[in-house]
Amino acid sequence: MSLPAHVKPPTRAPIYAFVGNPNCGKSTLFNALTGLKQKVGNYPGVTVERKVGTAYSQHGQPVTVIDLPGAYSLAARSPDEAVTRDVLLGRRTGDTQMPDRIVCIVDGSNLERNLYLVHQILDLGRPVILVVNMMDLVESAGLKIRIDRLEKELGIPVIPAQASSGKGHIELKLAMSRTDLPLPKHRWDVPAAISRSVAELQASLQDNDGKPPLIARAEALLLLTDQDPVRVAGSQPLSERTTGILDHWKRQWQEEGTDWSGTLVAARYDAIGQLVQETVDTSAHLTDQNTSDKIDAVVTHGLWGWVTLGAIMTALFLSIFTLAEHPMNWIDAGTVALADGVKELMTPGDLRDLITDGVIAGVGGVIIFLPQILILFFFIGLLESTGYMARAAFIMDRLMGRVGLNGKSFIPLLSSYACAIPGIMATRTIEDPKDRLVTILVAPFMSCSARLPVYLLMIAALLPPGEGSLLTRVGLMVLMYTLGTIGAFAFAWLFKRTLLRGEPPLMIMELPPYRVPRVKDVVLQMAERAGVFLRRAGTIILAISIVLWGLTTYPKSGYDISPGEQVAQSYAGQAGKLIEPVIKPLGFNWEIGIGLISSFAAREVFVSATSVVFNVEEDEEDTAPLLQALRQATWPDGRPLFTPLVCFTLMIFYVFAMQCVSTLAVVKRETNSWRWPLFQVGYQTGFAWLICLIIYQTGTALGF
Repeated sequence: MSLPAHVKPPTRAPIYAFVGNPNCGKSTLFNALTGLKQKVGNYPGVTVERKVGTAYSQHGQPVTVIDLPGAYSLAARSPDEAVTRDVLLGRRTGDTQMPDRIVCIVDGSNLERNLYLVHQILDLGRPVILVVNMMDLVESAGLKIRIDRLEKELGIPVIPAQASSGKGHIELKLAMSRTDLPLPKHRWDVPAAISRSVAELQASLQDNDGKPPLIARAEALLLLTDQDPVRVAGSQPLSERTTGILDHWKRQWQEEGTDWSGTLVAARYDAIGQLVQETVDTSAHLTDQNTSDKIDAVVTHGLWGWVTLGAIMTALFLSIFTLAEHPMNWIDAGTVALADGVKELMTPGDLRDLITDGVIAGVGGVIIFLPQILILFFFIGLLESTGYMARAAFIMDRLMGRVGLNGKSFIPLLSSYACAIPGIMATRTIEDPKDRLVTILVAPFMSCSARLPVYLLMIAALLPPGEGSLLTRVGLMVLMYTLGTIGAFAFAWLFKRTLLRGEPPLMIMELPPYRVPRVKDVVLQMAERAGVFLRRAGTIILAISIVLWGLTTYPKSGYDISPGEQVAQSYAGQAGKLIEPVIKPLGFNWEIGIGLISSFAAREVFVSATSVVFNVEEDEEDTAPLLQALRQATWPDGRPLFTPLVCFTLMIFYVFAMQCVSTLAVVKRETNSWRWPLFQVGYQTGFAWLICLIIYQTGTALGF
């Protein structure tokens, strides 16, 4: 079969696009073929993750592979699906070249639903390889897929695979190495009722938008299927002529009462159903309840589902607090040893102080929390790879619905317990723009790991050794996490009824089969997150630490004043005194104000900033010197500064205030506007100030 005019034989290494439904094993295959030869970023103009890797053919030739976001259909309902659609249709030629060939990965145990996307892709008339993945689940379900018959019916290579165990990888590489990939024998009848509109749109797309015939026909069918098309920045818009034709037919069908979208979808499923009937043998299909169904009967139960979720969350947080203890102590000891080594090698002076008190102490104070973040992402990766995360979102749907969201917002909020940045980025899978924006606006309320050092320090100052039980300390920590979660739900409820009014959307979510997690993929995800965290520590936190050291050191007022007086007269001290009238009603003075200002860039800087402000020397054992300094700190009239009420109020402030410039930068990038991050700073910090004012003034009136 000769290639049509729009499919030119590539004179360079071919570009393959990996396409498939979510949870079909697409990324597992991508990781297996490309290994560490991947580049991860965002598509220009839109904050959807872009993964491009290099694989090698059986002849050792490099092959470019693009891992497109998972999609159920090219009729996009979210920015992720819109990017997949636009890359395949050639709408993003400015940043992503149209792929020469396409690898479609499907879940063989749910073939009919997965083939809907494949059916749309075959319309494009490009060389396609079909990978039928999860053949182990196919066999366990008592199904038999006639691969040869499927290959014959579609006219393309069809490869059975089990990506998690490596089966089918070699066969896929062999197929991708072919230079003579056949074009699909894709034939299906467009319903007669809309054939005229398809033809007119196709002609306009060819003449006015420069699309090749088959691409134009495929795009015409998508435009008619997608009643509310999702558009993303960076993609080429339709011509005015094509838009006018589309609007004309939509108006006509509305007047006639024709369900043109449903007609097209039904026609596709009729063709798919016939194909599945001819290629899938269900004679041995097991009718008994399978293992996934038995597990789901418990984990999605109205009562036991919540018990299971609570047990998993408890295990998660216990692991964070217990398993991370020794690695954190090792990092802390290494930081102290490094600082001591620098002090021994260098003569006293500003340069030595900058390196030890600014660079090492500042960056080390952040890196110490890396073990906690890795443990959190390890658990999240396990929950995702086993298939449980979708069940958690399912049982949370009813609760989320009461605040105007659906269960899909649960996963981004859960991710925000580690860091709001990946949580906000995870909102890309939420179809409704208002729901996505509300989730972005409330995600920073979830207590991230950067708040942990502040909570731990204040709890230790509030309850000195010998005062308060372990249960009290754990209860205070749980209270902070609970208050953040309540704040997120409360403001989501408020926004959905005022600023971003809308009805709670119906959640349609596939429950993927349970799988044994692929540890390699989980570790790769952990390594990726660790890299992001360390880059942040080595750039933003490093810069903040250096600037903070300089602001507390200069201008120097002489060598005969105490360190405390030097800080008070420094630039940082002047800034703290400037905001003291605003924070004094909360029980905070200018010294605490320096910590608040510093931690706006990163919450965890509060601890190191407090050490600098109160002139605390590094200690190899624990934070006892800092705690002693906090307990000895006083107001000018001699009143204690860090009373139990002040410590509690300060923790509450960090629960609700927006104290992270990196999160604001991500919100700006996700919303393509400064309007929403500035609104976030205003409403979160304003609410934090108000609630702390009420708590402190009420507590003072009651004699606490």
